[in-house]
Amino acid sequence: MSRGLFITFEGTDGTGKSTQIEFAREYFESRGFNVLMSREPGGTSISEKLRGILLDKANGEMSPVTEMMIYAASRAQLVSEVIIPAVNDGTVVICDRFVDSSVAYQAFGRGLGDMVAEVNSYATTGLAPDITFFMDIDPEVGRSRIAGGELDRLEQEKSDFFRRVYDGYKSIAALDPGRVKTIDASGTVEEVRAAIEVHLDEITGRMGLDG
Repeated sequence: MSRGLFITFEGTDGTGKSTQIEFAREYFESRGFNVLMSREPGGTSISEKLRGILLDKANGEMSPVTEMMIYAASRAQLVSEVIIPAVNDGTVVICDRFVDSSVAYQAFGRGLGDMVAEVNSYATTGLAPDITFFMDIDPEVGRSRIAGGELDRLEQEKSDFFRRVYDGYKSIAALDPGRVKTIDASGTVEEVRAAIEVHLDEITGRMGLDG
């Protein structure tokens, strides 16, 4: 095939994204695809350094606009250095978070509005995922799943922040149902996997991808 796929997973913390991302990797590799895994913020040497700044609890005074800009800078590097070259080379790129996270966390969670999407259109040169899985679970349930561990700067936010983020994700999914597939993440691992597999079968079939 001449072009690969760009697949993203989104949602608040504790949705089981990591488990299902690993399933997606196995799905494509078992069918003979080259697969590249990435995450945001991160995925390149520069982006991982920016991730450290974003998540460091010592940076509690970071302004919302600064936060947005650093996320966008990390993303710009990942897109230019990793994602676009890999997809153009026929690779399936699976990324843990992308622009939808910034819209949910900064536009809705921080209240920055439309500027977030505008800044990120430059950062990504307009790149959008072929398909996005929104792992839908009540944020309080998700946070209860990660309780007890050490929390980073963002994870320390209050419940009302994560409720706004969740509402942001719901809005994104409602506005772009062709790309964003809402997955009920409250079920068992097997139930969630089966729901995702339906969409993976559909997109590979539609695009004529046979590995």
